[in-house]
Amino acid sequence: MPKKVLIITYYWPPAGGPGVQRWLKFVKYLPQFDVEPIVFVPENPTYPITDSSLESEVSEHVTVIKKPIKEPYKLASRFSKNKSKTISKGIIPDKRKQGVVEKLMLSIRGNFFIPDARKSWVKPSVTYLEDYLKVHRIDTVITTGPPHSLHLIGLELKKQLGVHWIADFRDPWTSIGYHKELKLLPFAQKKHKALEHLVLNSANHIIVTSQVTKDEFSGLTQHPISVITNGFDDEKVNQPPLDTKFSLSHIGSLLSKRNPQILWQVLSELVQDVPSFATDLRLDFVGSVSKEVLESMNLYGLTKFVNEVGYVSHNESIVFQKKSQLLLLIEIDSEETKAIIPGKLFEYMAANRPIIALGPKGSDVERIITQSNTGSYFYYDSKPALKEVILKYYLEFQSGSLKTNPIGVQKYHRRELTKVLSNLIRWE
Repeated sequence: MPKKVLIITYYWPPAGGPGVQRWLKFVKYLPQFDVEPIVFVPENPTYPITDSSLESEVSEHVTVIKKPIKEPYKLASRFSKNKSKTISKGIIPDKRKQGVVEKLMLSIRGNFFIPDARKSWVKPSVTYLEDYLKVHRIDTVITTGPPHSLHLIGLELKKQLGVHWIADFRDPWTSIGYHKELKLLPFAQKKHKALEHLVLNSANHIIVTSQVTKDEFSGLTQHPISVITNGFDDEKVNQPPLDTKFSLSHIGSLLSKRNPQILWQVLSELVQDVPSFATDLRLDFVGSVSKEVLESMNLYGLTKFVNEVGYVSHNESIVFQKKSQLLLLIEIDSEETKAIIPGKLFEYMAANRPIIALGPKGSDVERIITQSNTGSYFYYDSKPALKEVILKYYLEFQSGSLKTNPIGVQKYHRRELTKVLSNLIRWE
């Protein structure tokens, strides 16, 4: 008889972006491992990005239950629709360029909505789920954050019913980079830390997406922690012809802080040094790009090479990955981002195109790219090496020999990762 498990998630189709992919794919494959998933989601969420094409990936055999949620971003949008939507996407403007409204929104978000803006969904969800779990005889619950308020639902269900509770952290909590941007007062910082400690020391099992996060959490709890990364899936997308331009594509949001001046410098120099480079170069940005990033590229004379595509469906983003000459993966150069493994990394790997990655030393991304032989990883003080490799790739592009030779990528397939998860669920 299949093992029933309740999965509590905020992001679910028609939500777009990386947050929805992880559990959409786990739910797809769990039945193959004798686990029956029941998914609990908000009935009326405010998603900053939507992708209706993902709804076709939800099996008709999966039970999805919904309850209403009060969304403060709806109220905030009455005062400034564009600013509230931008902040809800995680695009926080540089402090020097924040207006009064933006500063106020960030302060309210950080100090009055702890742990986050979805906290009002906790109490009604617990009340509803207590009866649902009893009636349907479900004794295992998984919560996934962010938003980390969903972990408080799991916390209460464990207190009230004694369920086996697995807390999945797609991102860290108090150590994530944008946490510092929320203008937290001392009492708010203390409360965030206290809630994080309570969740980590109450859940039966903790899942994280990176080894760096596991190492961090291991210093905060003695409870078992497993690393299950994000991954890639089989896509219903045929291999398109490769771009005839020397295309460097970035898929996903490029935030204000994620602005690789070193890359713009290198590309600007190559445009000056190699005449044909200026003819062949194209920069594809598939997703939201902050104004600060666009301004930086303009300063380096790169605007004419920019193809600002904007947000597209997931399948369309896969097409861009498969046809691009190079794929860009940019992370902020900071201690906090060492634990961040963007979900697109694994899709990049499956696209079988060389990756150019920039980020901090000692990150999980550096380890994965190096071990899988899927591209080149650079630090922010590696300008000569970065220029040399991009020029090398360009010469290979000209000769028609630009390709990768990946190693051991299959272990990141969504089915293989779900197998690991199913063993953990059934063990619980």
